[in-house]
Parts: sequence; C-alpha cells; structure tokens
Amino acid sequence: MAAQTTRAFAPGERVAVLLPLPVDGAYDYTVPEGTALAPGAIVRAPLGARHETGVVWGPGEGDVPAGRLRPVAAVLDVPPLPAPLGRLVDWVAGYTMAPRGSVLRMALAAVPGPRRRRTLYAPADAPPPGLRWTDARRRVWAAATAHPRPAADLARAAGAGNNVVRGLADAGALVPVTAEADADAPEPDPHRPRPALSADQAAVGADLAARVREHAFSVTLLDGVTGSGKTEVYFRAVAAALAEGRQALVLLPEIALTGQWLERFEARFGARPALWHSDLSPGRRRETWRRVAEGRASVVVGARSALFLPFRDLALIVVDEEHEPAFKQEDGVLYNARDMAVVRARLGGLPAVLVSATPSLESMANAGAGRYRHRHLPARHGGAVLPAIETVDLRRRPPERLPADDDGARAPGWLAPPLVEALGATLAAGRQAMLFLNRRGYAPLTLCRACGHRLGCPHCTAWLVEHRRTGALVCHHCGEGMARPPACPQCGATDSLVPCGPGVERLVEEVARRFPAARTALMTSDTLTGPQAVADLVGRMEAGEVDFLVGTQVVAKGHHFPALTLVGVVDADLGLAGGDLRAAERTYQLLSQVAGRAGRGDDPGRVLLQTHEPDQPVMRALAEGDRDGFLAAEMEARRAAGMPPFGRLAAVIVTAAQPDAADRVADALGRRAPEGDGLAVLGPAPAPLAVLRGRHRRRLLVKARRDAPLQARLRTWLDSVHIPRGVRVHVDVDPYSFM
Repeated sequence: MAAQTTRAFAPGERVAVLLPLPVDGAYDYTVPEGTALAPGAIVRAPLGARHETGVVWGPGEGDVPAGRLRPVAAVLDVPPLPAPLGRLVDWVAGYTMAPRGSVLRMALAAVPGPRRRRTLYAPADAPPPGLRWTDARRRVWAAATAHPRPAADLARAAGAGNNVVRGLADAGALVPVTAEADADAPEPDPHRPRPALSADQAAVGADLAARVREHAFSVTLLDGVTGSGKTEVYFRAVAAALAEGRQALVLLPEIALTGQWLERFEARFGARPALWHSDLSPGRRRETWRRVAEGRASVVVGARSALFLPFRDLALIVVDEEHEPAFKQEDGVLYNARDMAVVRARLGGLPAVLVSATPSLESMANAGAGRYRHRHLPARHGGAVLPAIETVDLRRRPPERLPADDDGARAPGWLAPPLVEALGATLAAGRQAMLFLNRRGYAPLTLCRACGHRLGCPHCTAWLVEHRRTGALVCHHCGEGMARPPACPQCGATDSLVPCGPGVERLVEEVARRFPAARTALMTSDTLTGPQAVADLVGRMEAGEVDFLVGTQVVAKGHHFPALTLVGVVDADLGLAGGDLRAAERTYQLLSQVAGRAGRGDDPGRVLLQTHEPDQPVMRALAEGDRDGFLAAEMEARRAAGMPPFGRLAAVIVTAAQPDAADRVADALGRRAPEGDGLAVLGPAPAPLAVLRGRHRRRLLVKARRDAPLQARLRTWLDSVHIPRGVRVHVDVDPYSFM
C-alpha cells in the first residue's frame, strides 16, 4: 500500500483514494467533517456524476488545488483493507504491469453493503400453558432447542411444514431472534480426533505445523506421489493455524476438485470451510467477504481469486496441485496465483505450502537452489502401490473398426486392441476403468468430403468442434455456436459434412458399441455445470454405479476412486504438438495425474498409453517410472536455452479489429525493440491464434536473463510507441499460454 503511515487522516486533510478502475494512480479527496480515515479504509467516493467504492491508499499527492477537491462521500461499514493485501496489490501491479486499479478490483470484487439481518426462531423459556402438542410440533421444538434457525430451515430440519413453525410462533412457544445473515456458520475444530498417519507422513505434517507456529515466512514444496496422503499431511498445518485462532487459505486450481476435498475436510474438522469461486451467488460472495474480513471464516478454500480476500489474520497459504496451468489467469490482470501466493506469504510473514505429485520445474528449481524447503512422500498411503504403466504402439497395434451397425457400416474405432481387451477384463472382474482424452465434444473437426472445406469459427482462427449431445458446432475459444448445416457452406453439397477425429463423446459412442452392457459416464467441463454435478458423479463412481468413466482433464485432478483399476489414455501424444515451451512438462504432469487415478484401493492398477511415439522421452519416463530423470533432462534443456526457470519471458500481444492496424503497431514496436541488458525480442509475428473473438493478434516475445530489469525496460519500450485508439497492447509477464 502506498501509505507508509498508520495514522488516521483528520477532517479536511487530503487523502489518496485508489479506485477499482483501469488506471494506475489514486485520486485525491478530502476527509469529510466528523470523520477520521485510516489507510485501508473502504469508502464511497464521487467520480463525476457517480460514486465508486475505493480504498484510502495514503496521503494525497496530487496537484489539484485543495479548494477544488471533493470530500469522500461515505465510509463503508466493513473492516479496512489489511496492509499486507494492500502491499500485494502494489506488488502484483508492478510485476504484471497492470494498472493498480485493475488489481484492486479483484480485492473489492464482493465488498458487502449494509449488514443483512434475518429472523431466527428459538424456544421460549417455557411453553405456554395449554399448548396442544403434536408429533410435528415436538420435532420442531426439539430442533429449535438444538439450534435456533430460520423458519424454513427449522421446518426442514424437523421434517414438518412451515405452518407448524408459524403455529408455534403464534402461540408464543417460539420466540423470534434477529441475527446476522451468516452468523450461525459452524467453524472447523482443530482438536477433533485425527486419522492415523504413517511415520513419514506424521514427520512432514509436524514439520509443516511447526512452520505455522513460527509466524515467519517460508515456502515448502510438498512433493508426494499420487495417493500418498498429501492432503491429510497439510491438514496438520491447517489445524495448527486454527489452534491459534488464526486463518488459513487453500487454493485449488478448479472448483471441480472441491467435492471430495470438502468431504475430507469436514470429516477431519467437523465443519466445512468457506468457499470462494465464480459459481457462488453474489450474495454468498458478499457474506463470505465480510466473514473473512472480520475473522469469522477461519478456513477458505477457493480458486485463484481467493488470494485477494481481506484476511484479518492469515497464518497459512496452501496451493494444492501447484503445477496446474489453471492457476494462471489469462484475461484481465495476467498473474499466476501460485507465484503470487508466495509473494502474499512473504509480505505477510507467513508460511506457504506448494503441493503436487508432479511439481512444476519452477518449484523444483527453487527447491534445488534452497529457496524452498523440499519435503517428499515417496509411497502411497496404506500399502497401495503405484500402477504399472505400459505404452501401446499405435503403429503396430492400430485401432480396429467398430462392429457393423444396422446398415452394415463399420465406423472407425479409436481404441487399440490391447486397450479393448483390458476394458473387457476389467468389466468382467467387476472393477472400474477410466478412458482419458483431452478433447471435448464429439469431433474436433468437421469437413466436406466433396470439396475439403473445413468448418471454422467466423471470429477466431479455430475449427468448430462438433458437440453431438447438444447438436451444435462450437468454438472453444470464443463460445460461438451454430447448428450443423445441412449442406456445405462452400460448395453446397448435401450430406457431405463428416466428423474427423475423436472427442470424448465419440469415445462414449464407441464404448457403447463394443460393451453394450457397460454403464458409462461422461466427465467434462461441458457436462458438469458446477461442484454439485461433480459431487453427484463422484458419488455414482464411489457407489459402483459406473463401469467406465470417460473424460477430459477434469478426471485427472484429485479424485479418489478405490475400485478404479484401469486407465486408458487414448491419445497420449496430444499435448506434445506445437511449439509450447512447457509441452513436454505439461504432458508428463497431466498423464502422471491421470495414471494416478488407478490402483488407489486394494487392487493393483494398470495404465495403457496409446501413442505413435513410444520412444519419445515423456513416454519412456512414464513407462519406466523415471520422473527424476525426465525432470533433470528437461531442466538441462531449459538451462541451455536460457528459458524459464533459468531465464525470463514476457509476451507483448497487439490486438486490433483490423489487421493493418495491428500490423502497424506491432511493426513499430519491433523497430524500437530494446537491446542489451540481457534482453532479446523475437517478432513481431501473427499469434498462433491470429484472430480471437474478432480481433487480429500480433505477438512479440521478450527473452531475458533472470537478473535483467525486465519490467523497467518493458515500460520504457512501450511508452516510446504511440498506440492509436482501437488498438490494445497486453503484456504477459511469465506467459503460460503461447496461443
């Protein structure tokens, strides 16, 4: 936070108020009469004809005459923005080169209005004499005695109608009590009985708890194989924070992970944590924001934006699945929540724990250099063993055509004979299998067999993906959708459009043809519309109601299915295509996580990777279980090329509605590109997605030594080129996506 003082500003003083707008500087106002404003106070401030919610950032420093300044309009009835969070806003803005106001917007995304109150019903001191009791009334009375609650909740808890509650209230047996809307949320108990841990797990858990009790900054990389009990281990650190009456934050890369995680947390601590993600209602988000700010939410589990919640007394940050690309925000403020979590921990003087079965090269490099502490769990919990991983060479054992349909046609198949045989054996044994293909929909491409025309998105340089379940062709980049046309839009031929390649929907179709008796479920971001849908499907898997689970990368993340013994990866080579710096690393991580779903119960697991390149380093490392060898080779290749984590990258993306406008600005940037100081600029060139949402994109890539003054040189460079109206220039420091 810009303010270096904690003193309150007196009435009439000039103060700087940072507003959640895409600007870097604060606006000056005066403190109104009868009010004292401390740095961090959340206020309403006039801006033109409207009012904006902002934060007092420090003493005013503008050059507007004092007589022309307007006073702050109101101070909100919420706790002030904590100083560590204000410092994080400043740090993130400086590092990502985003306007400070845009970063602040994330911290003020759910500032609540006036406190909401609601009416609860509690039992009277004594029932009124002569009250006629029924079984329903007795149940309602008992429920109210156990826990006062709103009328509808009371009726639901007692299995009675609302009229029963109203009747007791009218008779004076129930007394209305006014309370805050969220005041009755139960809090986790750190002293509940803990599950038994192995000696290795207990030692690591005790070490993490000790870091919490030190009240000092540290970063620990918790590196454990799939099924090694990493969650139960870092729960020891969460318990240590709760025992001190402080708060903990657990970041998960996607809300699809929260279902089983919440069940495990509730079993361990007796209550659920506060949730924070984009699917929550605005009212729920505002309530959670207030509870966090007032210290009444002791544990928060959420997506990356939870990092910007106003914790009153944060003691611990855990980043689970720290390697996940989903922690990188790709629009608005471009930041990596894993890295910013480490910064937040440093600014607040508290420990961070990064958790993964397949740590990122960045975290492994930091551990190797001694910047992070490294704790390893090499074995699965409870005696389970890691699954055997085999490659299926598609050049030698290609998929066979499907059995003939009613018309005698035999469609192409995508499952090779060894995988089909393994699926049959798994089904016969009464066990479960998973098929993984990281392609949503039915087919990734639709083309005309008469003229060869491919159906593309009108707004992006991308093919339309057929979704047969919804009967639509969809662009997965901009969301554009259309019905499948009856004729080719290029040549007019009818019945000529054919799907090319498999998506997961096509796999479900193949499984149904090959194994008509099998119960198959589909698990993708398209078919699961929220945490409850995920929880329902996970429940079906746990209950043995599903034989084969087919899915995209959603199936890879954190799920525990004890009866799942076979995993088949349909196209293991898929992630290796293109020139992505992290293609090999990401493919290894993803396939390792997918493989880790097998054999987590009593029965051993088996994994089959269908590949055209079984000798490719990623495939060899997976089949041989040589993670350390793969990481060492990947590290050495990055070091030799000066690429992250041994060098730095920044992408400069120019976008415009017209290609000529994008070209002119990109060319001007290319001519003025900085040289020296360990920097080199590649480009400009059309981005791989040269058109996205109707805007043309040009890309320049800045490569720098780790010690180069990257942000300073970028600012000087970008300030030297005029950017006309309608052209936008985005900077992505430490890019994860190269599209």
